[in-house]
Amino acid sequence: MQIIESVVPDAYVLTPTPHSDDRGLFLEWYRFDRLEEIRGHALALRQANCSVSGRGVLRGVHAAAVPPSQAKYVTCVQGAVLDVVVDIRMGSPTFGMWDAVQLDDVDRSAVYVSEGLGHAFFALSDGATVIYLCSEVYAPSREFGIHPLDPQLGINWPADIKPRLSPKDDSAPTLAQAAEAGLLPTYEDCLAYYDTLRSSSKA
Repeated sequence: MQIIESVVPDAYVLTPTPHSDDRGLFLEWYRFDRLEEIRGHALALRQANCSVSGRGVLRGVHAAAVPPSQAKYVTCVQGAVLDVVVDIRMGSPTFGMWDAVQLDDVDRSAVYVSEGLGHAFFALSDGATVIYLCSEVYAPSREFGIHPLDPQLGINWPADIKPRLSPKDDSAPTLAQAAEAGLLPTYEDCLAYYDTLRSSSKA
């Protein structure tokens, strides 16, 4: 498995090595030990989600309050999506930066999104099926969103496909509005929480 750190710190792109023959193929799409090597702790699996989207559906930018927030391990098992990670941690050297990678049923890469980061994806095909492992269960009272079309973020979504947003995502605040409302986690709190997870893993 090849692991590359994103330009957004604490996010990673993981590409498995497929083994194929005339019957089909086999691959390891998740290895807790490889993730533990780069993060210093394993992913505590609390929930697994599956999302099926039509072409042009844009989901996110989603995040959750820290602690505990919600780390995600995301892959696309059918079709293709443009997956985006956004650094929304106040005080981070890369605050406001984003990185994008195509997840599809060809390369079968995955993205690991650490706690405190924002996450979104854009369906590039009909029936785009995304599955993701989560470190915490969904907690509506702790969840919040950033508008994915916020000009300040300037995410380069596909120009040839009209985005389709849910009413909730379409009414989400901009990054600046979220900061003003006190919704965003701080970089300091996130780093402290990462250290707590590493310490718990060693105990």
